[in-house]
Amino acid sequence: NKSRLSTVKDKVFFVNETKINKNQTIITFKDESDINKLQAALHQESIKRGMIAHYKFEDIIASSNKINATIKTAKKYAQSNATILIIGETGVGKEVFAQSIHNDSERRRGPFVAINCATIPESILESELFGYEGGSFTGAKREGKRGLFELANGGTIFLDEIGEMPVSLQARLLRVLQNKEIMHLG
Repeated sequence: NKSRLSTVKDKVFFVNETKINKNQTIITFKDESDINKLQAALHQESIKRGMIAHYKFEDIIASSNKINATIKTAKKYAQSNATILIIGETGVGKEVFAQSIHNDSERRRGPFVAINCATIPESILESELFGYEGGSFTGAKREGKRGLFELANGGTIFLDEIGEMPVSLQARLLRVLQNKEIMHLG
């Protein structure tokens, strides 16, 4: 699969190419307005599911110089569009920082999707993160399912306990972070 944005006569289209075999390719075009409608629907769905960030930097009570310096650094990162790795022991407030960064960023109007990778069974974690096409596996919804990455589009996805994921899934996740593209299962 290859995807790109293309402009034809001042109109923007999302173009997707799917190679069927050596000599045949299916090319689909989606109008930019259709994509904007889909994005709005995804945003509404994420709000309905409670995927919002509640904490802000002002909610972090800090008396040490180290925490105050960490807050200052986190505020700088909030202004970038970079992927951020937050490291700390269980219970130190990584999600509070993640929500605060989200709420201080340009993505604050988008969803905040938090998932604890250690609590979801390995067998379904991949379909939860990436979504799937209808009929991809036994028990799959006929219409398919959007993954958490799609639901987080335009916002933030917080993957807690990411080190507990299987290494093979971490490798796939790395491709998503590098290429900024996902592919449904199936």
